[in-house]
Amino acid sequence: MTLHPRESRYGRRELLQRGAAGAFLLSSMGSLLAACGGSDGGSGADLTFATPENPVTWEVFEDNPMIASGLEPESGTLRIYNWNGYLWPKIKKDFAKEYGVKVEETFFSTTDEAVAKISSGAVDFDVFFPTTDRVGRLILGKSLQPLNGDYLPNLANVWASLRDPWYDKGSQYTVPYATWTTGIGYRTDKIAASPAKLANPYEIYWDEQAKGKLYLLDDSRDAPAHMLLKNGIADINTENPDDIALAKAELKSLYDQNVKTSTDDYTNLPEGKAWVHQMWSGSAISAQYYLPDGVGTDALGYWFPQDGRGVIGSDMLAIPSNAKNPVLAHHFLNYLLDAKHGYDNFVNYTGYQPPFTALNPDKLVADGVVPKNLRTAIVRESDFDVASQFTELTPTGATEWQNAWAEFKAGV
Repeated sequence: MTLHPRESRYGRRELLQRGAAGAFLLSSMGSLLAACGGSDGGSGADLTFATPENPVTWEVFEDNPMIASGLEPESGTLRIYNWNGYLWPKIKKDFAKEYGVKVEETFFSTTDEAVAKISSGAVDFDVFFPTTDRVGRLILGKSLQPLNGDYLPNLANVWASLRDPWYDKGSQYTVPYATWTTGIGYRTDKIAASPAKLANPYEIYWDEQAKGKLYLLDDSRDAPAHMLLKNGIADINTENPDDIALAKAELKSLYDQNVKTSTDDYTNLPEGKAWVHQMWSGSAISAQYYLPDGVGTDALGYWFPQDGRGVIGSDMLAIPSNAKNPVLAHHFLNYLLDAKHGYDNFVNYTGYQPPFTALNPDKLVADGVVPKNLRTAIVRESDFDVASQFTELTPTGATEWQNAWAEFKAGV
């Protein structure tokens, strides 16, 4: 296995920052609702919200058709809009060489920034990486084009449940890219009691040993979700004002712990900046490559609920409706869905696991991809049966959550 490159990167996503982020969310939400036909400009009553309990098959609009079959790939430059550090550079080079084209990648730092640009039509990227809690609005706003499955035979390599996901039945507008869970990373050589040893593992955030060395993910949904789960609220998509107030109060109670927020979880923990860090599973796997010389991988721990009732998700690939090279983009999606290419992208760079049927989770430990003590960071298809996934929120709910997050961030 090739070692993970030790270079500066932001991780799979850096979400909403303090200050003007709340105002940006409200303005972009209003614009997007208008694009999606929100006649009242804000209630979202006429919007369809996909959930695991209410899966949605999206309409293919006459004025936003899929491309025809049998077309040759364009010869132009493939333009990718992505999270920084979420695609192995060699993948881009190899694809460019095979197809005789150039590949350019532009990075975004927040979901709202990316969605606003894609939905505005002012940019013309060929490939985009949306998330489950935004994709519905992008589809209804006709900002993504329907996919032609004839160009995507490698979709057959994906878990059945993600070939036909609740957020996009039939993979009409998206294909899966990577899976992840949100758990708690910790330094076993710094913390005496691991989360698993506590009656309520989430209490580790308030442990005196973590004071000054505590980080939450800088993510307006992941961080509050752990506050909800700590209090036995399994609905991480709740819009109940009491639940939102409780999560905000729990977050603010961590001021006494000198809590910080970051998405550099994959470096903060191994480098010792954090002893306890809310963490994505892919970052836990990548963290082993950022340990100082002489520190073994057994210094790292990753807790995720043993019963699987935590936060889980999958990121995806899509093609914007105004892509200049849609055929080439389909070929690129299919390239990443190739079992070898997707696996190499995972083990050599991102640490985020593709949902491939040929990928044996248990073998990842045997092959040395994942240290035995981090096997809790491995994602299995069955985990999606019990874990909670983020869905889209109503405009009102999104506003209430963002206001709570902004208030917390103002004191960090």
